[in-house]
Amino acid sequence: MNNTQNNVSGILSVVMPAYNEENSIEQIVNLVLARPEVGELIIVNDASTDKTWEKLQVFKDNPVVKLINVEKNQGKGAALIRGFSEATKTYVLVQDADFEYSPEDYPIVLAPLLAGKADVVYGSRFMCTPGQVRYFGHEMGNKLLTLVSNIFSDIHLSDMETCYKCFKREVIQNLKLTSKRFGIEVEMTAKLAKSRCLRIWDVPITYAPRRYDEGKKIGWKDGVAAFFHIVRFNMFTSEEKSFVKPWNEVL
Repeated sequence: MNNTQNNVSGILSVVMPAYNEENSIEQIVNLVLARPEVGELIIVNDASTDKTWEKLQVFKDNPVVKLINVEKNQGKGAALIRGFSEATKTYVLVQDADFEYSPEDYPIVLAPLLAGKADVVYGSRFMCTPGQVRYFGHEMGNKLLTLVSNIFSDIHLSDMETCYKCFKREVIQNLKLTSKRFGIEVEMTAKLAKSRCLRIWDVPITYAPRRYDEGKKIGWKDGVAAFFHIVRFNMFTSEEKSFVKPWNEVL
């Protein structure tokens, strides 16, 4: 047990975008920091108008935590791009600043990477895992977007829109990402698929969706925009605009 923990200790950079999460930010940060895999937590406060930034100050002297405050709201995608650029550990994982996704699933998400079988891992909400009953329309919308994404990208994912995406650091930092809002999920998937050489895995994770009155931010307009992004990034984006370096110089 101790040897296993030592092997994974501090290997993970967690990137956490945060916007108006005063009700959950302290608790989720503590849950992330309790994981032995976490060597770095990069929190990008996207110009929150509530007390999110104020509550984050309790972590300002923690050497594992890097706090970044953006003065003008730019969107989840912009926050992730900033966080990815700051990552320094072996693997990089996205963590939302609420309780929909559990840090207890980090070992599951990391397992294919640590086994040398994957370059990217998607934590899927739709692989028959137990969890809270979900909104039917929202889940069907996510599955439809995943289906359309799979058709255009020619890879078979079960959950394209999942938050839990984990990468080798050199992989995520080799993507040229531009989406400022929720289109970042589509863009990452399209450009990862475009590589035609990355090993992408699906693994089952738990999921506890929050209600819209609890602050769920994605809506139908983001879903409509996602269809546009699927076509744009899969069909009309060149490799030159997708990658910093050729993959044979990265892997």
